Amino acid sequence: MARFHTLPVAAVDRLTDDSVALTFAVPPELREAYRFAPGQHLALRRLADGAEIRRTYSICAPAPAPGDDGPRTLRVGVRLVDGGAFSTYALKEVNIGDELEVMTPAGRFTLDPAPGLYAAIVGGSGITPVLSIVSTLLAREPGARFCLIRGDRTAASTMFLEEVADLKDRYPERFQLVTVLSREEQQAGLPTGRLDRQRLTGLLPALLPVDEVAGWFLCGPYGLVQGAEQTLRGLGVPRTRIHEEIFHVDNGDAPKARIAAPAHSTVTARLDGRGGTWPVQDGESLLDTVLRNRPDAPYACKGGVCGTCRAFLVSGEVRMDRNFALEPEETDAGYVLACQSHPATEKVELDFDR
Repeated sequence: MARFHTLPVAAVDRLTDDSVALTFAVPPELREAYRFAPGQHLALRRLADGAEIRRTYSICAPAPAPGDDGPRTLRVGVRLVDGGAFSTYALKEVNIGDELEVMTPAGRFTLDPAPGLYAAIVGGSGITPVLSIVSTLLAREPGARFCLIRGDRTAASTMFLEEVADLKDRYPERFQLVTVLSREEQQAGLPTGRLDRQRLTGLLPALLPVDEVAGWFLCGPYGLVQGAEQTLRGLGVPRTRIHEEIFHVDNGDAPKARIAAPAHSTVTARLDGRGGTWPVQDGESLLDTVLRNRPDAPYACKGGVCGTCRAFLVSGEVRMDRNFALEPEETDAGYVLACQSHPATEKVELDFDR
């Protein structure tokens, strides 16, 4: 069960003009609780003007090795979003020694290190979870190789530039780096442009044997991830080898299915070993219903992106507005995003503990 704990800020590192890396110190008694897999994320919480604000940020550090006592620090990357209440606070106000509420790690955009060839296509801050994935993989698995294809606006706006360069220096034979800038010419490398579907269709087969890649990791804005997935499927890559995490989803990126709840709908939810049944108010999501009665219900983005509110549908039927977090295997197995789910039957039962 995901829980919040208060952690002190140990470092604030400016990455670019509009991004920082925040490092939290983890006390010994919480290190096991904050053990994470490479690619997972943290939800941060604060109160501002009496309102609670939660945002999710990916961990960018290598994962702790199996058998150790867990991470001593946690590092996340934060990029400024126009009008973003939390990102503005992180860039302009957070200092070393401040304390923030941090949820224990979550997310399934992960890789269990194993031999083989892996690749990632990322845009902007989408580098953050992939940095954790590639650094963990190359350090733990001598038989692994990784190709990172990243797109950014300019060199000055590129997050974790030094960290990625260090990986290239440390693993020159096993780490391939390809950078594409959309607003700046490079002295060497690929011409300026976006990593759109047309470009990727010609680029990927020229870079690596596409059919030999054991796992593709796509992370960034909705358009880039969708275009990269369509490119890979067009090149014959099985969907099971493609893993996605989307950042910066706009309301117009995908249609929402507006489903009116049946009259007198109820939701029964099991959470942290305890259950309850409550009426669903007209138009609200199942997560909002549960939160009115169980404020400890897990969530972060409420946008169908992070997957923190994933729950197992025990009985009844629901309709999800949108889903950017769950893999088809998860929805086929009966999992839903509570923040996007509305009842389609008079009784719905969810289990957050599965």
